[in-house]
Amino acid sequence: MAINLSKGERINLSKEAPGLKTAGIGLGWDTNTTDTGTAFDLDTSVFMLGANGKIPNEKYFVFYNNLQSPDGSVKHLGDSRTGEGAGDDETVQIDLTQVEAAVQEIIFIVTIHEADTRRQNFGQVRNSFIRIYDETTQQEIAKYELEEDFSRETAIEFGRLYKKDGEWRFQAVGEGYNSGLQSFVDKYAS
Repeated sequence: MAINLSKGERINLSKEAPGLKTAGIGLGWDTNTTDTGTAFDLDTSVFMLGANGKIPNEKYFVFYNNLQSPDGSVKHLGDSRTGEGAGDDETVQIDLTQVEAAVQEIIFIVTIHEADTRRQNFGQVRNSFIRIYDETTQQEIAKYELEEDFSRETAIEFGRLYKKDGEWRFQAVGEGYNSGLQSFVDKYAS
């Protein structure tokens, strides 16, 4: 049975999903298209960070223009431009056995493409979630449903995987930012 996480909660994947090798990260949302008259385009980005909190090089920034990390451990399965329909809108696969040893943290960010130009923010987005599941069995391990009203924010850190004492853990973050994708690239670039 999946664990429902609250903002800030953490789980140890070694304890909750022993033997997990390949994790699926599903992210989903619904948008209110009538608010601005312009279609939304939400994008998932993944930053693979070393102990210094930076990406080892730009290839460890996985997003719609770089769908796979150089070690092959992280694969972004593509950009859903509409986010319509039930279930996961974008999916990331992570082979935990292949993640380069220098990578200590994997962060999942969702941004609204051209948010300022289109006058869009996460206050116009509802039913947002991040979930982690076993890619092999499709068994859901945990899910975090974002319940905050992000009425000014144009980017959200949904969650993160991180290594502690040699074990992978997952944290539901739910931290909103009033910035675009470039600000995260600048923050995490080495």
